[in-house]
Amino acid sequence: MTTALITHHAFLNHDTGNGHPERPDRMRAIDEALSHESFALLERREAPLREDDKTYIAMAHGAQHIAGLIGAIEHIEQGHKNLDVDTVASQGTWEASRRAVGAGLDAVDMVMNREVANVFCQVRPPGHHAESQRAMGFCIFNNVAIAAHYARKKYGAERVAVVDFDVHHGNGTQEIFWSDKDLFYGSTHQMPLFPGTGALRETGVGNIFNAPLRAGDGREHFEEAFRSRILGPLHNFGPDVLLISAGFDAHQRDPLAGLNLVAQDFQWATESLSEVARRHGNGRIVSMLEGGYDLTGLAQSVAAHVKALIDAGH
Repeated sequence: MTTALITHHAFLNHDTGNGHPERPDRMRAIDEALSHESFALLERREAPLREDDKTYIAMAHGAQHIAGLIGAIEHIEQGHKNLDVDTVASQGTWEASRRAVGAGLDAVDMVMNREVANVFCQVRPPGHHAESQRAMGFCIFNNVAIAAHYARKKYGAERVAVVDFDVHHGNGTQEIFWSDKDLFYGSTHQMPLFPGTGALRETGVGNIFNAPLRAGDGREHFEEAFRSRILGPLHNFGPDVLLISAGFDAHQRDPLAGLNLVAQDFQWATESLSEVARRHGNGRIVSMLEGGYDLTGLAQSVAAHVKALIDAGH
C-alpha cells in the first residue's frame, strides 16, 4: 500500500496579498521538500473540482452561509476582498477553496476503497477555523469536517475522528462536531492564542478533547498532553477512519505562536496516530494541511509528517 499526495497548482492562485502569512509560497516550500527522491513513491494526484462538492459542503455549513460565500467570492475579477480582518479572497480563491474540499473528498474515497494506505492533502486555504456559519482565520470551508461527514454519508463510517495539532485551536471543527457523539475532535494548541477557544471544559457531548499548552512548551509537554488527552480517548473511541488537521505552526520557528516543537515532534505524533488508525481503522488516515507559516519549519515538518505516513503504509 502506498501514500498519496493530493494537491494542485490552483492553490498558488489564492492570493491573500502582500505580507499575509498564509501565502502561496507555502505551497512552493512544500513542493520543494516533497520533490526529494525519498518521496518518489508518493502517488501524486490533482485536487479535483467535483460536481457533487456543494452537497457535502452543505453537511458542515449552512445553506445561507454557502450562498453568501458564493456571492462574495465566486466572481471576484480583480483585487482582494476581506471576509473578515484575517481572511482574504481574490480571483483564484473560489477555485482553490473548491479544490481543497475536493481533495478531502477524493482522499476519503481512496482510503475507504483501499486504493492507498493514507493520504496527505497539500491544500489551501486551510479549513479548521471555518464554522458552520462563518469563514474566519484564513479559512473559507472546513475541509476536514466536510471530509468527515462525507466518510459517514457515502461509506457508512460509524465513528469518524479528527485530531488537530495546529498551534491554533480548530474552533470551527469543534463547533461543527459539538453535538454529535459519533464524531471525535481532539486538539493540542497554545492558549491563550487565537481564536480563544479550546479550554479543557469544552467537551461537547463527551466527544471533544482539548489539550491546551502554554507558550514556551516543547516536546515534553506536547507528548504528555497528546498521550493523556488525545490518544487515550481516541483509542476508546475506536475510529473507523482518522482525519488529521495537520498544522505545523507549533514549530519553534513559526512567527504566529510560541510553542517549541521541531519536525521530529510532528513525526512522533503522526506515528502515534498511525498506530491508532492501524488498530481500529485498517490504517485509514486522511491528513489535511492547516497552518505553518515559517517556510523552513513548514517544509521540514511536512517532510517528517509525510515520511511517517509512508512508513505507516508499508
